[in-house]
Amino acid sequence: MQLDMEMDGEIEVQNIAVNEEETDAVKLYRSKLQETENEWRIVIKDAFLRNLGTLKSQSNASHSAITLYPYLKVLETDQFVELMMGEIFKLVDGSETYSPTLKLLQRDLGTQVYHKYQIEQYRRNGVLKKVEQIYEKYCKWYLNRESIDGSNQPYNGRQVWQLLEHQNREGASLDLEEAPWPMEMRQNIGKFLYNIIINDVKIDVNMFKTKSKQRKLPAVYKVHRPWGRLVRLELKPHPVLARLWASAARPALRLRATLAPTLAPPAPWRSPTAGAYLVTATPLIRMPFYVSSQMKRLEEAPPSALYPVLDSLNQLGEVPWVINQPILDLQMKVFRSGGDKRLEIPPPASALDASQFGAAAGVGAGAGGDAAAAFKRRLAINRARADMHSLWCDALYKLSLANHYRGRTFWLPHNMDFRGRVYAVGPHVSALGADAARALLRLAYTRPLGPRGLRWLLLHAVNLTGTMKSSTLDERYEYANSILDKILDSADNPLDGEGWWKQSEEPWQTLACCMEIANAVRSPNPEEYECGFPVHQDGSCNGLQHYAALGGDSAGAAAVNLAPGLRPRDVYTSVATLVEKMRSRDAADGVPAAIILENFVRRKVIKQTVMTTVYGVTKYGARLQIAKQLKDIEDFPKEHVWSCSQYLTTKTFDSLREMFTSTKLIQDWFTDCAKLISGVCGESVEWVTPLGLPVVQPYYRRAQYQHPQLNAPLDHHQRPCTMKQRNAFPPNFIHSLDSSHMMLTGLHCAAAGLAFVSVHDCYWTHPSAVDRMNQICREQFVALHSQPILENLSEFLVKRYSYSESEIEDKVEGVANKKRVNSLLGNVPGKGDFDINEVLDSVYFFS
Repeated sequence: MQLDMEMDGEIEVQNIAVNEEETDAVKLYRSKLQETENEWRIVIKDAFLRNLGTLKSQSNASHSAITLYPYLKVLETDQFVELMMGEIFKLVDGSETYSPTLKLLQRDLGTQVYHKYQIEQYRRNGVLKKVEQIYEKYCKWYLNRESIDGSNQPYNGRQVWQLLEHQNREGASLDLEEAPWPMEMRQNIGKFLYNIIINDVKIDVNMFKTKSKQRKLPAVYKVHRPWGRLVRLELKPHPVLARLWASAARPALRLRATLAPTLAPPAPWRSPTAGAYLVTATPLIRMPFYVSSQMKRLEEAPPSALYPVLDSLNQLGEVPWVINQPILDLQMKVFRSGGDKRLEIPPPASALDASQFGAAAGVGAGAGGDAAAAFKRRLAINRARADMHSLWCDALYKLSLANHYRGRTFWLPHNMDFRGRVYAVGPHVSALGADAARALLRLAYTRPLGPRGLRWLLLHAVNLTGTMKSSTLDERYEYANSILDKILDSADNPLDGEGWWKQSEEPWQTLACCMEIANAVRSPNPEEYECGFPVHQDGSCNGLQHYAALGGDSAGAAAVNLAPGLRPRDVYTSVATLVEKMRSRDAADGVPAAIILENFVRRKVIKQTVMTTVYGVTKYGARLQIAKQLKDIEDFPKEHVWSCSQYLTTKTFDSLREMFTSTKLIQDWFTDCAKLISGVCGESVEWVTPLGLPVVQPYYRRAQYQHPQLNAPLDHHQRPCTMKQRNAFPPNFIHSLDSSHMMLTGLHCAAAGLAFVSVHDCYWTHPSAVDRMNQICREQFVALHSQPILENLSEFLVKRYSYSESEIEDKVEGVANKKRVNSLLGNVPGKGDFDINEVLDSVYFFS
């Protein structure tokens, strides 16, 4: 089934928003749509053959070495027709406010042709049969975990696949290197096919007018949309087509196979170019097509150097999932009944209340109205309606796909971004989603709760509410027991009861946890209750934790719970308290902003800024964050938002420098290194993570949509953008560290027989395994930061970027700058006296 799904390239899932009973009107519209589609298929096929004949004549007459014609003969004509029909469906289903540019659409369509061609080649040369043969044996091993070579070695998935390939050497090889079609050629193929869609696919714009004659106009049209200082060329469906599509209420949604979970365990990653799906090419690194340096580094690296990273991705992908059906049923019920903003189930655009944008103004000055105000009001209403529709469509796809996997076991293949941060390949059903999406997932394998599993379920329910961050675990546990009646009421009467779960920061996950608690406490023996509900443990401002560990900062380590404490420390509250002290002093000195901000320096106001400081937020960005929070406070004087946000931004940064002395020093060193590397050396900043992943920052002076040469990667002929390289290096390096910690934890959890899932610095496992996972998490953080990370980075940078004596003596370029590069790269900031081993005893490090 998985192979068939990938070879088809698309799956159809039931549209949960469509009523199963067809009205006469819907039947009529569906009939019209079907007639239109049948007509389009004939028109597209004729146009394709006609244009192909013209192209063939031009190719015969031309002496060009490379022509487009052979690439358009690799598939059957009907396959090209269906690909173009799929593009039309995608355009009609697209967002009202945003669409990919025409160039992006063309490139994507050309890539689809290439992937179809790849599959046809696999079918013809025996690779498909070989994949099926090895995959069947791999799945048997996955289920039974029995030795496949008689050695009783504890092989992981990658090693098993490699061994199976070795044992089945006869026939086609799976290691043949392919020569992918140039991106320029894919663009031209897409351009050829899209010209047919734009020029030949027509729709009767009078189809809804019973007495009007037939009038054919293009079904899609070009739109030039302002995009900053540039103009984007996009495609939009004709309004009549959009109306027909909406009125027909198609009972099925079409999704690409690569956006859906797999129906069987993913093929393990065994190299940077092979893994995840069986015959569908999946990138290991989520990287723009116009840069290639990082892939080159991956190819140059010894294969074994990448095995820890690949094995971590495989470990995450091997975890099987099922849908939490009671939660899915409730979300579908709320969705179908009009949504609920408080529960993050978006309502349809038709529910928009236009009165919130003010009273309707007259359309002209003569009517006593303000034409400009009326125009702005209509613009705001249209934008809000389009945004609501986009959110509604996103929820529709997520719920429809979850409903499609109801009662099935499925898997989530994973890949990475360029820093090593891990993501599920499919975006719709994933642990990386928001609260409503996460609540839909349960671990397929269940485990008995054991002696402490129920305790962790109760703690998890309280943790999800976000109301007891400063309380100890024992206090949270006592509170959970004291409100057990509210928890059980939430489970029994989620929509009609007291609704304790609705007050949570994460309401749907809280409700799912309440249901699991109810099932456990009502079972004959809670310790033997088989549970597949995942419990999460979150890092305490994880970015600052890594900075404190890098700098050996004792004060910073205590603030982010690296050091043991009787109670959890909340860094956001600590910063807010420090800012309030500064404000009080300034208010006594008569500073206007400090006086106005009395009673308004709150945790929520500065939380986002503190959180994003480690990820490189600028003072301007922090000011916008704080201004937004001040605007949301009802009784704050709105006329002082801007001046007060500027004051608070300065004080927040001052407080962070005071609390985290080493963090600022390390950040400044990162920034200065990146500035010299990109500015003086003219190269991108690169490094190798502790697990061996080469990282290259992909920031260059010309953006993707400005790039004129698709056949030449941008990093081959453009200098790096110094500002982006400088600002991004500190957060990207910290992201690569938290990814390394996650991977180490996952690999050791797998070795200990624990199910482990990660959402960056949020780790999931069975309730009975939380204590063991916590121990492994701390051990691996200590192991990671026991390494000389900054010293190793400095050594790498010196080796990679420093100048030799002869280069320094070269007077053509600045001698001072070259000496400065050599000096700075080797000058690592000093380290404090914090003992990293204290993390082992810190209860609230991850909690």
